Amino acid sequence: MKRTALFPGSFDPFTAGHLNILTRALTMFDEVVVAVGVNVGKRGFYSNEEKIDIINQAIKGLENVRVIEYDCLTIDICRKLGIRHIVRGVRNMMDFDVERSLADANRRLAPEIETIIIPTAQEFAHISSTAVRDIITHHSDASVFMPEGVVLPE
Repeated sequence: MKRTALFPGSFDPFTAGHLNILTRALTMFDEVVVAVGVNVGKRGFYSNEEKIDIINQAIKGLENVRVIEYDCLTIDICRKLGIRHIVRGVRNMMDFDVERSLADANRRLAPEIETIIIPTAQEFAHISSTAVRDIITHHSDASVFMPEGVVLPE
């Protein structure tokens, strides 16, 4: 039986830290579906089309990764795709508290779906999409925080 995980997020943009979580998840699962979601609480810096393009650049050469877009509850897309595992990354204890609360809520709504929380490797723990967007907004070079080979839209 193929073990597939969903790696959901707004990925605005997808950073080297996200790629670290994805590649580590690939050691645990046969396939990982990167799911670009619409977060009603966040105003997007990049369009979903641009986010998907950035992710496709970042995952070039990786096998067993698919990228999709979704506009529903994460557990609903998991059910629709027959996925029983959600992968989430955390950089610090504040992230962990948020992700733990989401995992608990998802478990209450969908006990058949399990959340796996992966701490980001130390060298990526300082990277956040928010910081990358701030660097880009101020016309500075954010490439050091991005996966190798990614060219951000102007």
